[in-house]
Amino acid sequence: MDEIYRLFGSPVGRVRSDSTASSATQSTGSHLMLRLRLAQLMTCVDDLDPSPDLQEQVARTLDKAFRICGKRVKRPKRENFRLHVVTWNVATADPPDDISSLLHLNSPKSPDLYVIGLQEVYAAPHRFIMDLAVEDSWSLLFMSRLAPRGYLKVSSIRMQGLLLLFFSRLAHVPFIRDVQAAYTRTGFFGYWGNKGGVSIRLSFYGHMLCFLNCHLAAHMEYASQRVDEFEYILDTQTFYPKKMPQILDHQLVFWFGDLNFRIQDHDMHFVRNCITSQKFNLLWSKDQLTMVKTKEALLQEFQEGPLDFPPTFKFDRFSDNYDSSGKKRKPAWTDRILWRVKPKEPPSKEEVDDRDSGLDEKNTNPQIKEDEFPLKLTQDSYTSNMEYGISDHKPVIGIFTLELKKMYETPLVRVCAEGEWSADFDAMVIYSPLQPFPSSAWDWIGLYRVGFRSISDYITYTWVKDDEVSFNNELTQVYVSKDEIPVLGGECVLCYYSSVLQCIVGISSPFKVQESKVAFEEGLAPENLHILDKATDS
Repeated sequence: MDEIYRLFGSPVGRVRSDSTASSATQSTGSHLMLRLRLAQLMTCVDDLDPSPDLQEQVARTLDKAFRICGKRVKRPKRENFRLHVVTWNVATADPPDDISSLLHLNSPKSPDLYVIGLQEVYAAPHRFIMDLAVEDSWSLLFMSRLAPRGYLKVSSIRMQGLLLLFFSRLAHVPFIRDVQAAYTRTGFFGYWGNKGGVSIRLSFYGHMLCFLNCHLAAHMEYASQRVDEFEYILDTQTFYPKKMPQILDHQLVFWFGDLNFRIQDHDMHFVRNCITSQKFNLLWSKDQLTMVKTKEALLQEFQEGPLDFPPTFKFDRFSDNYDSSGKKRKPAWTDRILWRVKPKEPPSKEEVDDRDSGLDEKNTNPQIKEDEFPLKLTQDSYTSNMEYGISDHKPVIGIFTLELKKMYETPLVRVCAEGEWSADFDAMVIYSPLQPFPSSAWDWIGLYRVGFRSISDYITYTWVKDDEVSFNNELTQVYVSKDEIPVLGGECVLCYYSSVLQCIVGISSPFKVQESKVAFEEGLAPENLHILDKATDS
């Protein structure tokens, strides 16, 4: 809080220093000045992008200050965001031609975020090496379908057959920060990555989210080992900064994947009869994950929707028939999506003192009770998709509504194209920081075509320091060489990438890059221009 006051001063202290005003005028002025100072404080909190602890401290201070003048701080309203989560063990199969139903592409309600976790992506040595050099076929498929609809692949991580992809609507991308990924091997005593977990953590409008995709030990008798592997993954995956170093420190955690829990005790005949008659609830009590949750306190913190869909394993490929091989494995809900909202912290000493002194309004003001929970999650649907038969597993889809208050609504950087752009002359980019952030000489601004698929999909880029041509306190100009600009032109955007935050922190409005007049005057045929553009893009 001292940092806030150093920037703006103590609002009450400044009002009291006005000794020339009459007492009545001073009282009115005090309230006016206090409201102005509090508004500035709220702006300062947004600009500094502080830790959650500092945000809570500021909020409590503002509440107390407004009680002095009889008014409360106007807080940002809650907003809803739609999440589409997919988990699918693809059993080394190549992607299907059509994934519209998997992603609900024809639904009238479009998600804000897509989170896709795959297991057993084909990872033979030659294919895995190729996938490291270029995007794997599954990632390419999802990007090709989602990019034209305005989604960007923000982050991904792969560990052998485990793949986790995170897509966002472009409008949200400048507000997705502190992106980090981690992985943990649990196969062959922790040395092999055929089993384990991969995760992506990030800040979404100031709220810390973590997505964990797991493939745990198989077979009926290893239920306790699956729990041990999950706890080992939680313990070993760490992030920076230290304020949220582990998965369970995040405000919201999604845990999904081929968790491999089976249905025990019931025989095959009973299980199949329950599935045929759609009496799935008769099987729930013997679902191993449900059973271990009654014993493990940690697992009890994770929620899951009702299993009102057929078990997703094991199927004959390209059919809806359960395993007809000699093994005749019993059907099971191996593929799951769970979530955990971080429990509320115990009250701080200051909150206890407020309660004891009578300043606590939590029992009388419903707004404060609501503000105790800055993030809410509701599951709208939880189902499997029987349409796909390329694997012995069926994909599972969870649709969620995430309700939160945005901690900030202003991007860190404003970036735009200056003047006309074409391959006939060097171009200029203007950018200006809108909030303090840890900039670096390794920051860069990329030129992208509208509808680009991922951060690495740029046409060209320029370093913000190396190519700087002018600077003042508000604006910085950098240039882009004409040799790097596509000769055929097209609709483009500029993105400022922060190397420290590992994310895009500013996106320009779309602008038109003009076709090169010089290229046409020199008689270059259109097909040659396409070749030049491809060379520029590479």
